[in-house]
Amino acid sequence: MATSRRTSPARDVDAVADRLHSAAIHLLRRLRVEDEALGISAPRLSVLSVLVVAGPMRIGELAQTEQVEPPTMTRLVDGLERDGYVTRAPDPEDARAVQVRATARGTRALKRGRAMRLQALSRALQGLSPAELDSLGGGVDILERVLTDRPDGAA
Repeated sequence: MATSRRTSPARDVDAVADRLHSAAIHLLRRLRVEDEALGISAPRLSVLSVLVVAGPMRIGELAQTEQVEPPTMTRLVDGLERDGYVTRAPDPEDARAVQVRATARGTRALKRGRAMRLQALSRALQGLSPAELDSLGGGVDILERVLTDRPDGAA
């Protein structure tokens, strides 16, 4: 009879972290196909999402939030503005600065993209049993708690 060797709790955590990381990347890649149907690049959709959820922001704030340099953010915003998804307006607190805000068209596009991704994910989950769905839901609850407990909000 073979005996099982217990791994250390740190190794267990590392193994789960590795699997979760891989699964998250695969999930995002699978759902990115839905975003391509919108005709908006992933970086632009990310910026648009920040603006829809958080509200108007300066270019520097957006760059910091998206972890890119301000010139990169300026190019992303230029494209979004050219396509009618965002507008620039004077910052009410500093006349020298501008704020970027999502337009109604941008908000609709983001919501449409989210709906398409959710439909694709729902189709992928259709084959799960009720017990598997419950189990997955419990895992999501835990993941949301872990992400919320991070003081810096980093993933």
